[in-house]
Amino acid sequence: MEEIKLIVENDPKSPIAETYRAIRTNLQFAGAGQDLKYICFTSSVPGEGKSTTISNMALTLAQDGKKVLLVDCDLRKPVQHKIFGVINQGVTNCLAQGVPFAQVVHPNVFQNLDVLTSGPVPPNPSELIGSEKMEQLLDRAGNAYDYVLIDLPPVLAVTDAALLGNLADGVVLVVHSGMVAPEEVQEAKKRLQAGKANILGVVLNGVPQQHKGYGYGYYYYDYYDENHVKHHKKKGKREE
Repeated sequence: MEEIKLIVENDPKSPIAETYRAIRTNLQFAGAGQDLKYICFTSSVPGEGKSTTISNMALTLAQDGKKVLLVDCDLRKPVQHKIFGVINQGVTNCLAQGVPFAQVVHPNVFQNLDVLTSGPVPPNPSELIGSEKMEQLLDRAGNAYDYVLIDLPPVLAVTDAALLGNLADGVVLVVHSGMVAPEEVQEAKKRLQAGKANILGVVLNGVPQQHKGYGYGYYYYDYYDENHVKHHKKKGKREE
């Protein structure tokens, strides 16, 4: 299990863990008055921190007493099995081989948190993601959970995010400052909107601070609604 990645568990009093809790609050506010159970996390390009963000968000929601399922739908470059230290049998085993959900889901990796990893990398990821079987899998699995968080591939790399984004109640776009151009973020947003995705907001990380402490850079995790109103801003130690 990658302790640095799961900072809300391994360093719960850290500024960045508190920031994840603040984002949790913002997501709950975003869901006020609407059914917000299925939430996808994606990014514009690889390496922006979406998988670290969603794993910590899933754990943060579970710590709040919510029953959470984290699903790794980044079928080309899955990492959730590494973050949580479990065997990689999951989505593709269900979709391509007909293995029952109950046989591959990893229950209670932490209290209130179950994880469904991606499974073996398939030859046809987009076809599986966009299939009726995928929709049925999420529908059946979701009956037992308060939240289903879905880790999607980067929007500009493949079509999977747009395919699945419209099946979710909302999508969060993770943006790493300095890694992507504003034009790339706008293009990612356009593709999600073209796929009828409900964009809940943006989590911005990787913003360096002028003052550094203890040899670490600092990150901001900022949450914006669709009107670009900033709800919260908090700094935390950099995640490697």
